[in-house]
Order: sequence, then structure tokens, then C-alpha cells
Amino acid sequence: MRRPSIARSRGRIWAHAPGPGCALAASLALAVAACTPPGTGRLPGSGAATPAAPSATSSAPSASGATLAAPSAPSPAPSAPAAPSSPRGAATPAAQSATPWIAARVSLGLEKVAGGFAAPLFVTGDGTGSGRLYVVEQGGRIRVVDRAGSVLPQPFLDISGRIAAGGERGLLGLAFHPSYASNGRFYVDYTDADGNTVIAEMRRSADSPDRADAASERVLLHIGQPYPNHNGGMLAFGTDGYLYVGMGDGGSGGDPRNRAQDLGTLLGKILRIDVDGQAAGLAYAIPPTNPFSGRARARPEIWAYGVRNPWRFSFDAANGDLWVGDVGQDRWEEVDRLVAAAGRGRGANLGWRLMEGRACYDPSTDCTTAGLTMPVAVYGHDAGCAVTGGYVYRGTRSPALDGTYLFSDSCSGRIWGLDAAGPGRQDPVLLLESGRPIVSFGQDDERELYVADIAEGTILRVVATAR
Repeated sequence: MRRPSIARSRGRIWAHAPGPGCALAASLALAVAACTPPGTGRLPGSGAATPAAPSATSSAPSASGATLAAPSAPSPAPSAPAAPSSPRGAATPAAQSATPWIAARVSLGLEKVAGGFAAPLFVTGDGTGSGRLYVVEQGGRIRVVDRAGSVLPQPFLDISGRIAAGGERGLLGLAFHPSYASNGRFYVDYTDADGNTVIAEMRRSADSPDRADAASERVLLHIGQPYPNHNGGMLAFGTDGYLYVGMGDGGSGGDPRNRAQDLGTLLGKILRIDVDGQAAGLAYAIPPTNPFSGRARARPEIWAYGVRNPWRFSFDAANGDLWVGDVGQDRWEEVDRLVAAAGRGRGANLGWRLMEGRACYDPSTDCTTAGLTMPVAVYGHDAGCAVTGGYVYRGTRSPALDGTYLFSDSCSGRIWGLDAAGPGRQDPVLLLESGRPIVSFGQDDERELYVADIAEGTILRVVATAR
């Protein structure tokens, strides 16, 4: 049976605090945000009303992929160099197919892999080829699905006693070290009991590959959060072997302190750190090619800035391109592509809060796109209300999807495709009306893709055939 409209019945995920009409959403472990129509006042996490979105738009350039410097940043971002060389442990790129992109002629579907999860937010393999899937539950547990599709009775990790969960808080991210098979190290992103972000390293248990040692936690970063929303949460190792961290702008609405443009804070940024080293006074090292390393009043961990709430990003296994889904304010959702051959977004300003998608936000009129990396794709709130960033498909089960970047919206349940090798400005191609609140995509060791349905508590595999 087809489900009712997710946008109406479950509201908006990863945006603001619940608004009128979100009764069903409030029953979910993951609170959703204001169900009020786009452009009206909304209630942020603090309870103060946020202003309506500006109505004027800028005239976006015809090509939207160039990485430039920021007009409102402390100083211009450096020009993008070639992609940094890979340190030890970096992933081996997948072979890139020459198959032409045919997403518009693809029949997309979802098949259930496992269920019974409590608010699943992410799913991933561990890079060992074991066939295990790890499912992140918002409440603080990580569950294991074995190769046969059975959910193991004991969680891989349970840190529910250490975190604040609910709304946009909880256990939000998981990444396995590229050398996890030999060193047993993995990384989590969660909000602690005070609602602040913790990025921590943990280790696999010495007794069982299906269990983690919860006592092995080593905190790498502790980042204060001024509001309960916009916590980011994505962790992923790039093809350069470094750990990338997604941080939202600190919450409320409209980025009231303009933190996303402030290079002196980690909020509203994508970070890059070296977890295999340790600099003085830090639990990690700063990669030497980080763009703001050594700059006064700038945090050296910053890789790119000007994001509102980067809800899931990923690296194309074929070429290392970085794809980011950034949740919008009131009118526009966006997807950004940071091309590895042009520096993978090194020092890029993705525009928030000057821009929302390709539209002016603050100021509401006469803004300039000079100095910004513009989105590869946007869609309005007539099609959804909170983007869920996905992956470029590089698996083998569904060759018709090869080279397609898949992403979704957690309110409408729609899944779209983009040509990963296409131009810097594209219109999303609608591939499936899933009717599901898809809050995350995930990828296994064979580069097959999955989605997490937070309402049903299921993980589903993406499948496709050519029409």
C-alpha cells in the first residue's frame, strides 16, 4: 500500500524543531522539523522564531562548478591545487567505467535487507570484505548484519549511556579506518549528554570481530553546539586517507552568528584531519595541504566552509570527487560536487548564509556569486524539504546505474540521479517515488548502495535495471 505523503505526515528531518502538524513525526526517535509551509516563520531549537526566507534570487552563472574565494570570509580562499597525494592506508580507487550515463532510462527499486532497527541513521561496510553491514541507530547502538542477512543479537557497540539522542542529536556517524582489517580502529560522531559534538576513535574488541571495545574511546574533537539542531554528523575517509568531518552551522535558523563564513570556528564546515598522526596539543595531525593551516584566526582543520547542515557526503570511488548534500533553510536544497582533479574543494566556500542553493539569502537581494562554489544541482520545497546526500554508484549488481550519483529527500522520499561525469550545473532526474523517509544512503565493501528508512526501521538495497 502506498504511504501517505512523508512531507505532510512526518514533517521535515534535519532542519528545525517540530512545528504544527508534526504529531506523527514527534513519535519517531528522530524529531523532524517545522511542517509549516516554506517561507513562513519557523521555530528553531531554542524556541525563538526564525525569519521567513528572502524572496529575491540572484542570477546564478550558467556553469556552477568553479571553486573561488569568498567575499565575506576573512580573506580569499586559496586557489585549488591538484588533489593531495595519498598517505598510507588510502583506499584504492575503483575502475571508472566508460558506460554512458543512462539514468533517465533506469528502473530503480529498493529491496529489504534487514529490519527491526531503532531509528537507523546510517549503514556501511568495514572495508575488510567480510560482507558485514553496520547499522547506526540514533539512540547510540551499532548493529551488525552478517553476510546472510541476519542481524546479530548483540550490538557491535552500545554507547547509549554517553549520548543525548532525539531531535537532531544522537549517534550520527561512523567511519572505519582504511586499515581497519589490521588495526581495528573506527570513528564515531555523536552528541554527548550536554548536546555537544564528539568525534572519537574506538577499537574492535580483541575477543570478537563482531564486537567493539567501548572502553577504548579516544576523543579527537569536542565541539560546542550552541543549539540542538544542525549538528552535521557525517564521517568518511577520503581517497587521500584522511578523515573528513561534516559540521553544521550550530543551529537555530538562518545562521544568526554567520558561523558558516567564520574561519575561526569549526561550525558550518567540512573538516579534514590526519588520524594517524598527532600534533602538539591535538589528538590528531593537520594534513600539510589543508588550506588554512598556518593562517591567523583560522582553524587549520577546515577543508571547506559555507555549509548549513551537510547531511551526508561521500567520495566517488572511481575518482575521489567529493559530493555533499547540504540541507537548505526555507526554499532550496542543494548538492555540491567538489572535483578531485581540481583540488576536491580545497578552501571552497559553498555559500551559506549568503546563498541558499542558487538564491540570495543574506542579503536577500543583489548578492554576488563571485567567490563561491555553486551547487551542481538544487531543488525547491515543492519537491521535498531536506536533502539526503548519497553516493555515486560503482557496484556491479546494477550496471545500468554506473556513474549515477543518487540522492534523496527525507520528507518526500524521492530519489534522484545526477551524471557524475556531467556538467557543473544539472537538473536532477527523478528515478523513484519511494514513499519512505530516507535519512541516509550507505555503501558496502562491494560498492553496492543501501538506504535507511528511519520510520520502518529497515535497511534496503538499491537495485536497478535498464528499461
